[in-house]
Amino acid sequence: MCTSLKLISEWNHEKVLFVNNDKAGLHAIIAVHNTNLGPAIGGCRLYPYENIDSALFDVLRLSRGMSHKNAAAGLPCGGAKGVIMASPAQKSEALFEAFGEAVESLGGCYYTAEDVNTTVEDMNQVLHKTKYVVGRENVSGDPSPFTAYGAFCGIKAIANKLNGTDDLHGVKVALQGLGHVGFDLCHRLYEAGAELVVATHSNRKNMAVAVEQWGAKEVTDEELYGVECDILSPNALGATINYDTLPKLKCRAVAGAANNQLLDDECGQILFKKGILYAPDFIINGGGVINAAQEAFTVYNKENVLKQVENIYNTISWIVDESKAKGIPEGIVAREFAENRIKNGLK
Repeated sequence: MCTSLKLISEWNHEKVLFVNNDKAGLHAIIAVHNTNLGPAIGGCRLYPYENIDSALFDVLRLSRGMSHKNAAAGLPCGGAKGVIMASPAQKSEALFEAFGEAVESLGGCYYTAEDVNTTVEDMNQVLHKTKYVVGRENVSGDPSPFTAYGAFCGIKAIANKLNGTDDLHGVKVALQGLGHVGFDLCHRLYEAGAELVVATHSNRKNMAVAVEQWGAKEVTDEELYGVECDILSPNALGATINYDTLPKLKCRAVAGAANNQLLDDECGQILFKKGILYAPDFIINGGGVINAAQEAFTVYNKENVLKQVENIYNTISWIVDESKAKGIPEGIVAREFAENRIKNGLK
C-alpha cells in the first residue's frame, strides 16, 4: 500500500476516508482531492477490486481527474470520488445506506453520484442517509446521455481538425464499450453518418443493435486497436492506451468518454510523436458532471446544461490548437489549463 499512500501527498489530496461497515457489507474509500473552487463532486464506483491497494490507487487517480474535469468545465466545484469494493451481485439497500452515512460524515464537502456499476436507483438508497447526492431521479437524472453528448461534440471537434469539417458522414470511428455512454454515443455517431466498428465484451444486446440496426462491424477488443480508422473511441475502463496497444494503433485520433484512457504521460508523448490527435478524457467526458453540478448549485435547467456541454467542442478545438502551437501533448495542455483554474479561480 505504500506506493498508493505516497500519492495522497504527491497529488495533494485533502481527505481520504476508509470506510468499513461489516454489518452492511460495505468496504469503501472516499477521496476528496481538492475543494478550492467549491464542494467536490464525483461519482460512486462499485467494483470487485483485487485488493485495497488497487482500490486506493483507482480512487486517488479518479478523484484527481474529477478536480481537473470540473475545473476545465468551468464548474464551481472541486473533485472527489468514491469506490465501493464489491461486485454488483453484492448490492443491497444496507450497503448504499451505509455509504450514505459515510458521505454525510464529510459534512457537505463531497457530493456523490452514480458511476460504474451504480445507478440512479442505488443513489436513491444513498439519499436515505444524506442529501449530498446529485443525478437524482426526477431532477438531473442519469448523467450518461449528457456524457455521451459531450463526447459526440468532442469527436466532431476532432473530426474538424482532421478533415477541415465536422461533418461525420463517412468518418470511420472504432468504439470500445457499449455501456450506457458508449451505446448512446454509438447511436449519435450512426445518426451523423459515421462508419462504425465496435468492440464490447459485456453487452451483447447492445452489440446486436449496433450491428443489425446501425450497420456496425463487430471486432474483438484486441482487434480494435489495429483497425485502420479516423478515430479510436475508448468508452469502457481506463488505461487502454498503453505500451501494448500503442504500437498497434492505426487511427488518426483518440477521442472517447472513458476516464484515464492513457496509462501515463509517456503514452501521451508517444501519441503526440506519432501524430495521433488526442481529446483529453477529462475534457471530452465532462458532460455528465456539468449536468450534475447544475443540480447541486443552482436551479436545474436542461437547456442551460446542453449549452454548457456543447462548449466541449470549443474547448477540445482550443486544446488541439494550443498543443500544436506549443509543441506539447494535448493532455499536458489540458492539465495545465485545469490546474491553473484550480489555483487561480475560474477567470
